[in-house]
Amino acid sequence: MSFTKDEKTDVGYIPDSSSAAYEADFEFAKEGYDVDRSKGGSTMYAYYNVVCIVAGTGLLGLSRALSQGGWAGLVMLLLAWWMSSYTAVILQTCMYKGKHRRLASYKEVATEAFGAIGGWISFFFSTWIYIGTPLLYTVLSAANINQLCEGTAGEIGTIPWTIIFCGVIGIPYIFLKSMNNVAWTSFVGIIAIFGTIIITMVLAGIDAPNHVDSHKDNVIWDGFPIALATISFSFGGSVAYPNMEAAMKNPKRWPLAVVTGLATCAVMYIAIAVCGYYIYGNEVVNPVYNSVPPGAARTVAIVFITFNILVSAPILLVSFALDVEDMLNVTVERLGKKKEFIIRLCLRTAIMVFIGVVGIVIPFFDLLMSLIGAFANCLIILVFPVLFYWRLTGFRNKKFYILAWHGLIILVGLVGLIFGTWTAIEDLIDRFGDDFEYSL
Repeated sequence: MSFTKDEKTDVGYIPDSSSAAYEADFEFAKEGYDVDRSKGGSTMYAYYNVVCIVAGTGLLGLSRALSQGGWAGLVMLLLAWWMSSYTAVILQTCMYKGKHRRLASYKEVATEAFGAIGGWISFFFSTWIYIGTPLLYTVLSAANINQLCEGTAGEIGTIPWTIIFCGVIGIPYIFLKSMNNVAWTSFVGIIAIFGTIIITMVLAGIDAPNHVDSHKDNVIWDGFPIALATISFSFGGSVAYPNMEAAMKNPKRWPLAVVTGLATCAVMYIAIAVCGYYIYGNEVVNPVYNSVPPGAARTVAIVFITFNILVSAPILLVSFALDVEDMLNVTVERLGKKKEFIIRLCLRTAIMVFIGVVGIVIPFFDLLMSLIGAFANCLIILVFPVLFYWRLTGFRNKKFYILAWHGLIILVGLVGLIFGTWTAIEDLIDRFGDDFEYSL
């Protein structure tokens, strides 16, 4: 069998190394083009990873996002879902456009498309997500644990708990060398997410009669960019997709895994976003479970989401470490087991120390989520994959309606980037100013 030029650039097209057409249609193909998949995981494992890394803490801010943009924010939520699903599929297509091998990371795809400068630009923004999301996890977990220990000897403050949390996830993080090592934790993380959602929605429903007069808006134009930033953060995960796909036994099933995973996240997002905003209106907070009445059930929800953080953070951290170690050629074959372990230990320890320091200095969960979502996620999830796809598969061979869809994705991403980042920075400055005045 053979393929036409247009078929080769179809969304989701991947060369099949087991077919005779592979050698014929891809003259650069040779043994070792793809990664070793002999120990790869199933499609279900990939699905678990996608849901765990994408859902996570992102769902906690969506009710607040609706309060910033009004009910019209649901349109942005649906658009972000469709767009992120589409770009996750075309990103995989771009992975197989390398001249000599499968492109192993987001940075390698960017480098193949736009050269070394493009690669380093994408790496800069990717690092915001790789480091920023675990940073958010650290800030939230420290606040959660301190809240759970309120009135006990464990109420030692968020700074000590930030340090403790970095140590808890940092120790296993040093020893994990493959995405397969963290796949089993994703299933447990999904159960924790579902538990948090169910408990929060039930408690909000019980509390609904106390908020019958809550104010809600159909649309708030000024708040749309910052709402888009939070929504974009909620669908973040693109930087880890190359490593997730590489850990699959059958890469041709990646579109199924990522699309169903993002659809699962979208259903959860819509449910909790509508529930929180409908009941609490503009008074809803981020994280949303802090809007419901305190008690044993809310405590359980906080425990669940904190546990999810513990199993989710290593996914992004391991993915980032694998990319950096690949860039630096930190391998056992080149360095030997002892030297490779020492370098890996130093590198990953430095990453955890950095996360801990920033988490102590900027302990604002909601504002950090908006800033990271606007500045990094809007580009990484929406804009860059489309540009890579144009560069690596061609622009003129696309149909008009496909290009129009691509243009809409880029427009939405740029609006979130420019206006969302501006608003998030202003909010951070105001929050620091308020804290400074309070300390005086």
